[in-house]
Amino acid sequence: MLELLAGMFSYPFLTRAMCVGVLVALCAALLGVSLVLKRYSMIGDGLSHVGFGALSIAMALGLAPLAVSVPVVVIAAFFLLRISENSQIKGDAAIALIASSALAIGVIVTSFTSGMNADVYGYMFGSILAMSEEDVVFSVALSVVVLCLFVLCYNKMFAVTFDEAFAQATGVHTKFYNMLLALLTALTIVIGMRIMGAMLISSLIIFPALTAMRVCKSFRGVMITAAAVSVACFFVGMAASFLFSLPAGASVVVVNLVVFLLFALAGFLKGRAAFG
Repeated sequence: MLELLAGMFSYPFLTRAMCVGVLVALCAALLGVSLVLKRYSMIGDGLSHVGFGALSIAMALGLAPLAVSVPVVVIAAFFLLRISENSQIKGDAAIALIASSALAIGVIVTSFTSGMNADVYGYMFGSILAMSEEDVVFSVALSVVVLCLFVLCYNKMFAVTFDEAFAQATGVHTKFYNMLLALLTALTIVIGMRIMGAMLISSLIIFPALTAMRVCKSFRGVMITAAAVSVACFFVGMAASFLFSLPAGASVVVVNLVVFLLFALAGFLKGRAAFG
């Protein structure tokens, strides 16, 4: 085990990828609990497709990818929130509409410029070589903000997640917290898709929350378990990728799937024991 860790962290690019990935996995898990309970679990998938479209346009124009993708994805997150609250196009339908449109635009722009080269493939399916020191700093700052949100504003996030009408009646600024949730999710998606890819980043939002819900019943328990599971699955997935030369993003997703099935089995057996 020590030899494996020494081998992994002997490569600077892999060390950066581990630092960024663990912090992004932590943020995605905490945000994912609220998103899944609010039935916005696919927002990660939708925003990652928007990010891919923005990155494709940025590369075609020779612009800095993050400088273009961050504001575009943030605007898309706010737009999704607004149209879901105030129009006849609700939640999953709005996400599917924007996601498919952004992905189509990205594919068309790519076909007219560089084609499916290594850079585009990396953004679609992730690349551990894409991490820079700036990404590490960005992910540390993001994780601090997300942790502060859920630690210092736990009661308000609980109320906004389960009953917005009650939260608003008690004086909670629900629109502000919803916008903050959308903003942090957008930033998590942008930095996370560098390592997981646009096609796989939503797994970091969905899997840990659903896994924790198999065995935990309280909101606090689900959050803590989801965070621990997400970080552990990312680390194991990266170790498997390093050992067996597998794609990093896909390895992390498969580990999350296995852990979800194990937790689902544990929850099933726990339920049977309770009734037995």
